[in-house]
Amino acid sequence: MSFSADVKAELCAGRIEKRNLAVAECYGVLLYCNTFRSGEVRIITANPDFAARLPRLFRKAFALSFDRLPPEDAAGKRSFCITDPGKIARILEVFGNDARGPVAHHINLGVLEDPGCPEAFVRGAFLAGGSVTDPDKRFHLELATSHKSVSRELRSLLLEMELDPREADRGAHALLYFKKSDQIADFLAHIGAHTAAVSIHTARVEKEMRNTVTRQINCDTANADKTVSAALKQDAAIRKLLKRISLDELPEPLRDAALLRLANPEASLADLSLLSNPPVTKSCLSHRLNKIIAMSEQEAT
Repeated sequence: MSFSADVKAELCAGRIEKRNLAVAECYGVLLYCNTFRSGEVRIITANPDFAARLPRLFRKAFALSFDRLPPEDAAGKRSFCITDPGKIARILEVFGNDARGPVAHHINLGVLEDPGCPEAFVRGAFLAGGSVTDPDKRFHLELATSHKSVSRELRSLLLEMELDPREADRGAHALLYFKKSDQIADFLAHIGAHTAAVSIHTARVEKEMRNTVTRQINCDTANADKTVSAALKQDAAIRKLLKRISLDELPEPLRDAALLRLANPEASLADLSLLSNPPVTKSCLSHRLNKIIAMSEQEAT
């Protein structure tokens, strides 16, 4: 199963106890489903947990059943339909719509006044029109509906929950989406997917740790490369200089530094300073080797 399917399975595992919450969740489902008009309600889903929840949800909210259900052994996409005018009128009446006219594709906030109803509405919208990417790959959660007015109004509702989704269009659909892990985790926690929210936080921490380790490795590698490059440059300069003069011609401090580098061609300055006898600072040793490099360049001109 995908991470998105796991999230929906967690949401659908919750019990449907209060009618007002069931109504709010159904409201979100209907405004984000495939078809919601005065002549037909049609909800299509490939998620088996959502498919199992839908009949219970509609019985609790409206005391009615679907006119057409998918076969019990159905796989893939499953379709739930209501075409009976009386049933549709009952649904529209609950949401403050006149069954004799077209469905108002707007969010009636009066339906969502009770505590928990806004969250239940968003849960229904996500179940019908939402998806979330596996956080091990990237952070992305979106809700898609063909009703742009609903999308704008849902954004206002989410802002009241201190969630700030971005907006976009994809063909005929209006999208609300999140790309920040903390916002996705907060969204999932609001609608009842607490385990999934923890998974988002965990994935973020693990990514940050991996990035920190990678940066440290890159930094260490870069420093090691610089150390080796500097050592090879010093070794080459000494050998070039020795083709023209002997070690005895060098002042004793430079001679000692040259011998130390030739004996330890890849050692760091810190290591060389510890090997010096008598000991010298890394800065002092660097100064002596740089002087040898300068002498080598002068001899070459």
